[in-house]
Amino acid sequence: MSRIGKKILEIPAGVTINIAEDNTVTVKGPKGELTRTFSPDMKIVIEDNVLTVARPSDVKEHRALHGTTRSLLGNMVEGVSKGFERGLELIGVGYRATKSGNKLVLNVGYSHPVEITPESGIEIEVPSQTKVLVKGTDKERVGAIAANIRDVRPPEPYKGKGIRYEGEHVRRKEGKTAK
Repeated sequence: MSRIGKKILEIPAGVTINIAEDNTVTVKGPKGELTRTFSPDMKIVIEDNVLTVARPSDVKEHRALHGTTRSLLGNMVEGVSKGFERGLELIGVGYRATKSGNKLVLNVGYSHPVEITPESGIEIEVPSQTKVLVKGTDKERVGAIAANIRDVRPPEPYKGKGIRYEGEHVRRKEGKTAK
């Protein structure tokens, strides 16, 4: 039995979940609304403010979908109630981030500033010149936008310069030595 799949999901106050006939689940909450279609094999049931996911058999495909479905539903509920946030740090002399309207402008050692426009539902904040926060309700999209920002200048192993996630450890390499 899937340890994650058999966990029950308590629905917090202020969050409503609608399940359509084709297993399309819509979750509404104070932060927004998310919709996702799940496999028709999985049985999603709401009873007494508790959501459970059941699988029809122990076939390998159903076992794989069981935990995945429960995790995705949990992320949807958490996203519309609390939201998700991913932090990035800019490390390097002269590396800085600014916000111009809705766009994020990065100066990270190229001959030109790099502009990134967030998707709808994603908010980018710049609390300081060397910190960037990506916020939103969809965990997958928040992580994807943060990864796209990091890909502009990934951290390099010799000096450690670049854009890295908050708390990310970059393994440093030793440089050349003279004989």
